[in-house]
Amino acid sequence: MTVHELPRNALRLGGRAPTFPAMSAELLGEYFDKIRIGVERLTEEQVWWRPAPGTNSAGNLMLHLCGNLSLWVLSGLGGQAFQRDRAAEFAADRTHSRAELIEKLRGVIDRCREVVLKLGGGALEAPVEVQKYVTNSGGALFHAVEHMSYHTGQILYIVKQLAGGGIEFYPQHRAE
Repeated sequence: MTVHELPRNALRLGGRAPTFPAMSAELLGEYFDKIRIGVERLTEEQVWWRPAPGTNSAGNLMLHLCGNLSLWVLSGLGGQAFQRDRAAEFAADRTHSRAELIEKLRGVIDRCREVVLKLGGGALEAPVEVQKYVTNSGGALFHAVEHMSYHTGQILYIVKQLAGGGIEFYPQHRAE
């Protein structure tokens, strides 16, 4: 991996700490970069490989992230209309090419980051209900970011199994 392939890093050395919405937007971007870098190492066939019956492929997880983020961030926080077919996210098999999945997820992440960066401090306390869960905007945002983190790890585990190791996102920590 070359330096230009490294994902953006939401954590910065020195300077002022970002707001919760700004940090969340950065983390969504960092997780997307990691998924893109990993999935680009897979073949079209490997993107849809399932480790066992009843499990999900990297492609399924990418579609699931699109659906989840659209529901929780774009609709729940941004007020954008969205109809979700969650079961279709997991049932999909070779419905999109690798490039289409990456672009679809990139588009959702870019739109989510716009919504998140518009959240002011008081907006984080606003009540919101998503998928019958009642929380506030801060809780919904926290859920969306941690959910993406969880599935990013799953996707990268699939990538490492199929494409071999060789992904080092933090070479600056190699000697630690």
